[in-house]
Amino acid sequence: MKKALLFILLISAITGTSSAQLKKASVKDLAFMAGTWTLKHEWGDMEEFWGPPMGDNMVSTFRCVKDGKIVFYEFMAIEQTGNIPVLKLRHFNKGSIGWEDKDKPYLMTAVKIDKDQVVFQSLDKNVIITYKRTGPLKMDCILDEKGKDGKWKKDVFNYTLRK
Repeated sequence: MKKALLFILLISAITGTSSAQLKKASVKDLAFMAGTWTLKHEWGDMEEFWGPPMGDNMVSTFRCVKDGKIVFYEFMAIEQTGNIPVLKLRHFNKGSIGWEDKDKPYLMTAVKIDKDQVVFQSLDKNVIITYKRTGPLKMDCILDEKGKDGKWKKDVFNYTLRK
């Protein structure tokens, strides 16, 4: 019973936080993200795969490899939660060692969706991830993070669609 109540409160918090900015959206609005996206970056070679929307969700895998060795992995799922898509993210070190607790993925709600663009914001409002399709073969992933010093840092990942 406690778990059910916590789940209901969490969903209420997620949809309540988002609904002030985004009233209704569907995972299907994010089909522009589908594909295998790659780039060479100072952190390493990156690959992010997004499957197309299927039912009420999309899934993604990400990997960053430097000098032939894994730096880290990510598994992401975007699930329809009420009227709002919610990004659920998990990070992993080499050996599939998770960063997040097993029952607490990092949650980010969609706060804005336009044609070929979605903005996700963490519940604590310290992280914003924007996916923006900039051309037939290009998509930017923009990571804005608020540091402990209160200053925002921006990283832009310019992906190319692998054919």
